[in-house]
This record gives sequence, C-alpha cells and structure tokens, in this order.
Amino acid sequence: MRKAANNKIKVSGKDMTLQILIYICMALAVFICIYPFWYLVIYSLSDSAQAIKGVWILPKGFTFYAYQWIFRNTGFGHAFFISTARTVISTALCLIGSSLFAYLVTQQEMVGRKFVYRFVIITMYLAAGPVPYYITMKAYHLNNSFLLYIVPGIINAYYIILIKTFIEQIPSSLEESARMDGAGFFMIYSRIILPLSKPIMATVAVYASVGAWNSWQDNYLLVQNPDLQTVQLLLYNCINEAQRLADSMKSGMVMAPGAATVSEETIKMATTIVSVLPIMLVYPFMQKYFVKGVMMGAVKG
Repeated sequence: MRKAANNKIKVSGKDMTLQILIYICMALAVFICIYPFWYLVIYSLSDSAQAIKGVWILPKGFTFYAYQWIFRNTGFGHAFFISTARTVISTALCLIGSSLFAYLVTQQEMVGRKFVYRFVIITMYLAAGPVPYYITMKAYHLNNSFLLYIVPGIINAYYIILIKTFIEQIPSSLEESARMDGAGFFMIYSRIILPLSKPIMATVAVYASVGAWNSWQDNYLLVQNPDLQTVQLLLYNCINEAQRLADSMKSGMVMAPGAATVSEETIKMATTIVSVLPIMLVYPFMQKYFVKGVMMGAVKG
C-alpha cells in the first residue's frame, strides 16, 4: 500500500494552476456559445412588461403567450408541414442525385467523365445572383409550384466534390469483386457504395437539410400561393406584423387582442426559436458520422 501511495504522480502547483485556468477557459467558451441561444429562450418565455427590464438566467413572468400569438395569428401549422416536406424530400433527392452523379464520374469506363465533372464543378463559380435565378425558374414554369423547392437542389456541385472524394477512397477491389460476381452498376452503387458512404452522406444531409429549411428567397420571389408558404417567410412576415403591433401600441392606435402582453422583441425572440429549433434536432442523429465525413471527404489539392 505504501509503494502504491508513493507511486502516485505528484502534481505541482504550476500544473494545478494551469489545469484550473484551462477548465475556466473551457467553461467560459461553452457559456459564450450557449448563452445567446438560452437568452432567446428565456426572453421569449417572459412577460413582455418584465422582460423589458432585463432577463439574465430565468424567465420573468413565465408565459407562452408569444408562442401562442405566433401559432394563432400566422397559420404556422400548414407552413411547418410545407417546410418539413420540402426539407425531407429535397434532402433525400439531393443525396440520391449528387451521390449517383459522384459515383458515375469515378467510373473509368465513362466517356468524357473528366469533362462532365469539371463542367458541373465550374457552375460553382457562375452563380450570378437572384435575377438569373428568377428568370430561369420562370422560364421553366416552376413559380407557384412545390417543385420550385425540390428541383434546383437535386444536383449540387459542392456536395458532388465531397462525395466523389470520399468514394475514391473506397478500395476498388470491392467493386471488382462485385463485378466478378455479376453485380451491375446500380447493384454496386446501392449495396456497396451507399452503405460505405454513410459518414459523408450524413454530412451532406446536414448541409442540405439546413439549407432547405432556412431558404426563403425562392418563396418570397416566386411563390404567391399562400398554400405553399414556408415557415421562414411566414416568420419573416410575423416579425413585420410584430413591428406593426408595436408601432400601434406606441402611437395609441387600436390594439389587437392581447397587445398589452406582447411586444415586438418578445415576438422576435419567439420566432427565432421556432425557426431554428427543428433543424437543430437533426444534428444529434448525424453527429457520429459528421466529423468523420468531413475529414474523409475533404478536398485534396
């Protein structure tokens, strides 16, 4: 027992101080990252009159009225369904389209594969902004159509680069063995390539789903049908409505029901939480693949 006690590693005062400083810095970094989001949560759950005086750790005058105002006055349920359908369908088709194209251009038998690959990649540098996008979508009659949310994102040059680089690291002997056993292109793609590409596919799924969920300019510019309104545009309009409500309160105009208990800032905080919380739930399910996918799918020089 004495020998075991004597073999214990002694930590000097300097090392102990350094460890304490490291833990303090880590705790401070965590606090800086988490607190802004936590502030949005507690402010949105606070009574407007008390929140104006300041909230720090816990809500003041706990209430769900800001969220009730959003759900009651904005038709949030249908917009949430449209955004969810858009995100799920566009992400699934993006994964299939981009991975299939990426696998195709890795095949030595494909004629002109380098030219086709480079032709697609060069489109990353030719994005001219919303005006050509608007004209193109109108020309293909995708305005006021749910297909507007789906079709443009099926093939994405950036995702093709990531997936292609990952696929090239898979041993070619697996494909050769499958071909010797009579497997064709789609059999190899679905039974070998896709299962082995889960890390990079999860990474692309996170990127694609976040982009689809947050997109609102296509809805704003090209969709006038209220039945196709997405959550992001709806919440944008909700914030404008909150501004109008606040202005009417300040000017003494006729106030909407409940106007005395809700403020512009509370509505803004609540709309921010409503818009970001669903997509934040995607990452925990993809976390174990995400880092591996980013590292293994990194672009080589």
